[in-house]
Amino acid sequence: MKKGQTLNKIASAFSVPARLIAAENGLQEEVRGGEILKIPAQGGNLYTVRGGESKRLLCGGEEAFLKKNGTRCLYPTQKVLL
Repeated sequence: MKKGQTLNKIASAFSVPARLIAAENGLQEEVRGGEILKIPAQGGNLYTVRGGESKRLLCGGEEAFLKKNGTRCLYPTQKVLL
């Protein structure tokens, strides 16, 4: 990781939700320059959730959503894998 990069910028570059990178690397705070991060190999398209959308609509159900996104939370503007 280069100085000045944030977890969100890195996640965006790899089309992976930031929370998955944080979970994969056990991060509790923002990353620092020089840190080496594991990028999870997730298949799917990164999508920004809109109001009224459900886990079933986006991923086919609760468990599929959890498996792809590593969270049970769903809210508008959230970035998720489809």
